[in-house]
Amino acid sequence: MAGFDAGDQKTPKKGKKKKKKRVAIRIDMTPLVDIFMLLLTFFMVTTVFSKPQTMELNLPPDDTTVEVAQSSLLTLRVNSNFIIYWNKGNDPKLQKIKIEDLRKFLIEQDRSTHKMIILIKIDRDAKYNNMVDLIDEINLANLTRFSVTPLKEEDKKLMAKAG
Repeated sequence: MAGFDAGDQKTPKKGKKKKKKRVAIRIDMTPLVDIFMLLLTFFMVTTVFSKPQTMELNLPPDDTTVEVAQSSLLTLRVNSNFIIYWNKGNDPKLQKIKIEDLRKFLIEQDRSTHKMIILIKIDRDAKYNNMVDLIDEINLANLTRFSVTPLKEEDKKLMAKAG
């Protein structure tokens, strides 16, 4: 609530000018705090919170090594221009594949190879979005066994020969 204090209300004597007194105003802030809290609560309840879009990756410890049969290994090599090459096992011949055909290809390879493991070798200069798209395609093909590693110079030479 607001109020003011007018002081003493004496009548002035005749002949003298009345000096105006300052009026003391006091504002009660309690209702404003209540309104502020109501507005804050209203906006917090009515705001749509966006869920963060994250991809969960489980990384093994650094010193972990796993022996894998070459016959069950499918290697995908990705350069900085998002051109994908693949080979299976020890086959030195690389073959190019488009991202649109990758899911179908992975499903076919998984049917033909029991417990297939995918090794993704991606160039460090490639866009992060390219790696996410590649991992999304692997997840959409219902494949859970894959590993990501950087592309080495010998892989770049193999890709240059194949391209």
